Amino acid sequence: MMRLIAAGLALSLSGCGAVGSMTSTVGGWFGSGPAKAKPAELVEFKPSASLGEAWKGETGDADGRLFRPQAEGDDVLAAGGSRVVRIAVANGNMVWRTDTGVKLSAGAGAGQGLVLAGGGKGELLALDFGSGQVRWKVPLSSEVTGQLLAVADMVIARTGDGRVHGLAAADGSRKWLYSRNLPALSLRGSGGMTVRDDVLYAGFPGGKLVALNVANGAQLWEATVALPRGATELERVADVMGNPVVDERQVCAVTYQGRVACFDRRNGAPLWARDASSNSGLAMDERNVYVTDDKDAVTAYDKTSGRAGWRQDKLARRQVTAPLALGAWVVVADGEGVVHVLSAEDGSFVARAKVDSNVRTAPVDIGPGFAVQTAKGNVVAFRLK
Repeated sequence: MMRLIAAGLALSLSGCGAVGSMTSTVGGWFGSGPAKAKPAELVEFKPSASLGEAWKGETGDADGRLFRPQAEGDDVLAAGGSRVVRIAVANGNMVWRTDTGVKLSAGAGAGQGLVLAGGGKGELLALDFGSGQVRWKVPLSSEVTGQLLAVADMVIARTGDGRVHGLAAADGSRKWLYSRNLPALSLRGSGGMTVRDDVLYAGFPGGKLVALNVANGAQLWEATVALPRGATELERVADVMGNPVVDERQVCAVTYQGRVACFDRRNGAPLWARDASSNSGLAMDERNVYVTDDKDAVTAYDKTSGRAGWRQDKLARRQVTAPLALGAWVVVADGEGVVHVLSAEDGSFVARAKVDSNVRTAPVDIGPGFAVQTAKGNVVAFRLK
């Protein structure tokens, strides 16, 4: 799979395996290209909340992969390099650390007494939650990507060839396989998924969102978040980015070069849509859907009507992550290693902190506070009040 980097994004050329890689920019794919735009200077503000680092735990270097920790009970699970770790939320103590011997590409997932991680050559590993020992390891069809889920008696994983794998939690044996063709170009970070009430919601390159039965992988419905448009393959990239978000009534998703849209969870009927382009993803709370767009602005949309409420645009060119909705706050991090807390009411800056290196995936709610995972392989927990 050939990797192309355009506008700070990694695009993958669908094919039959890794044949090489190239980094460049739009307007200069086969040359030096234009210089990287300078990130916006941080604006000064008077903090209205207290943000402090609670603890820091080490995994392994992210090596360009999109790792994201996951909270499970009183612990945080994380993966990086070849390691998977379990960290106590209360004090940051390392409960266990396992070197899998596999160059990891995805993780960590947790549930059903398992901790999940995936490898760049298609390895899917399930570790025992209590001990960190590998319970089983199975080969999948290509690089394991994105979110890993354990729900009921199933483990669900995605691979870079457009497949969703449903496996038995007990031993990793295949229960079902959902597959669809991919467009010529797709973005690294596309193809998220989430589960609610035994239904799996999965986004795909080409702007599609599908609902699958968790038990057997049967498709319940398919919806179009956005249609690809343009004369070239690059212009036609319209991938669903990040994980879809759900509540009791609706499921929402956002695409690159397309739209943010919400659909009825029962049948996929469209509820509302607004033009938007995101290369990272979105979040939801009781009032709003929050989207980080490809200009690094964060916008709050009323989740019932789709009306835009506020837009925070002072983080331009800072490679801002997808947001985390956290009560009265919305939290993002950026490519300069800065964590930003915004007011959920109006998008104003509330607090700010710095970590050791850039953050590429959304912050994670860990109960008391939140955590981010850095490119250098540290999981950093913050308390916010």
